Amino acid sequence: MQQDELWEVLLARANDGDGAAFARFLLAVTPTLRTVIRRRGDGLPPDQHEDVLQEVLLAIHLKRQTWRRDAPVRPWLYALARYKVVDAFRRRGARVDLPIEEFADVLPEEEGSAPLSGRDAEVMLRLIDTRSAMLVRAVALDGKTAEEAGEAVGMTAGAARVALHRAMRRLSGIAERMMK
Repeated sequence: MQQDELWEVLLARANDGDGAAFARFLLAVTPTLRTVIRRRGDGLPPDQHEDVLQEVLLAIHLKRQTWRRDAPVRPWLYALARYKVVDAFRRRGARVDLPIEEFADVLPEEEGSAPLSGRDAEVMLRLIDTRSAMLVRAVALDGKTAEEAGEAVGMTAGAARVALHRAMRRLSGIAERMMK
């Protein structure tokens, strides 16, 4: 079975409720996503690449129901990665212009929020400490910078980035346990 076909089978099973398939999917796509993030995020400091990867993995979890089974999964993944890399550049104050044609057919307009995704995120956020949950909500869900999020909870920008990275790692572990 080709790599893309395997990814599509695993994501389809995951969207049908197979937690083990979702964990396998995330493990399978992570090396490819890491490469895409390094290439697209070449102008970012190398330490931010892993932060962007964690944001992409969380976005996959939250948005996985937006993937259409009749469409290839790779462009959908690449689009999520590109969006998160662009967000990282914007947080640093860099201007990024991307042609809309590159994204127009990749992600369909959402007809409504996926009810389980939002609920899953809230359940997971309740499993970590309040300050970390506030940071994740602010950065990953509300689109604020680490500096803005840190300021809101009384932390320096550097401390907020470290705490955010640790919170994302904890959430990733929680997601894997939820899938089993």
